[in-house]
Amino acid sequence: MKIWQRIKSDPKLLNQYLVREKVIDMIRSFFKDQSFHEVFTPILVPVPSIEPNLEAFETLLRSPSYGRAPKRTKGAFLIMSPEFSIKKLLAAGIGNCFEITKCFRNEEEVSSLHNPEFTMLEWYRIHADYTDVMKDFENLFVKIIGGNKLKYQGVEYDISRPWPRISFEEAFKKYAGKKIEDVKDEDFYKIFFNEIEPKLANSHKPFFVYDYPVSQASLARKKYSDPRFAERFEVFLAGVELGNCFSELTDPVEQKKRFEADLAERKRQGKTVYPIDEDLIEALKSGLPEVSGIAVGVDRLVMLAADTSSISETMFFPGEELFDL
Repeated sequence: MKIWQRIKSDPKLLNQYLVREKVIDMIRSFFKDQSFHEVFTPILVPVPSIEPNLEAFETLLRSPSYGRAPKRTKGAFLIMSPEFSIKKLLAAGIGNCFEITKCFRNEEEVSSLHNPEFTMLEWYRIHADYTDVMKDFENLFVKIIGGNKLKYQGVEYDISRPWPRISFEEAFKKYAGKKIEDVKDEDFYKIFFNEIEPKLANSHKPFFVYDYPVSQASLARKKYSDPRFAERFEVFLAGVELGNCFSELTDPVEQKKRFEADLAERKRQGKTVYPIDEDLIEALKSGLPEVSGIAVGVDRLVMLAADTSSISETMFFPGEELFDL
């Protein structure tokens, strides 16, 4: 039975799906109260992200033919994140801003936490670093939940502030018994998800993991005190990754080098090779203020707020139903 049919037969079920509306209303009010600008950037773009572990949805943009002139086609992509577009606005001087938008990722697993089309919240705070955005996230999440306790799937979580923080290096030593210099780049995430994250999740608290190796943070600036690491954090609760934040890299030369390294890695893995967004490099050359930004999975926030076991239970039309995945 389709979701619309289930709601029709049981109108009380509608309340579960309307939690999304309430969460998005609270997100907007949180940022509007701080005078952030809400921006609206394109979903269809000529250049996608080139992050090595992600795949874009690709299509063709066709122009009509007139007379004997042939049709022209150009490659186009559905965004995996609005980050590149927002950074161009930051270079233009827009200041503190946020966006709630649809994003798309291809070739991802079908799971309780993934959908080919999903809703992303990104916000950027100028004259700030990743520690400032940690505070933003704590305050936003407590506002959404409406207090310092969250009961999710029968387990109570203490979300009172401040939330625990652990460095990437410390987490590997404490929970995996490994020094990060002994771990191959391609093994970081496997070890983190299989050995470290389950142990951290047992604390019944949300937590920040921060200061990732530079190889794991291509858009984040290096730490001044230890350039082996980048100013990046991820935030987790109940075994769910909720957000990914950077103190943004603003150096155009360094950014292009990292993009080229990402492309080389995509080639090594036999993945689609996308072009570099040269317009973003030009924006960085024009000058970007010191800024920190974060990408947050809105569907996962809604899942926690609605106390459902899957993001598909918060969507009227989940991909698994639409495409029989």
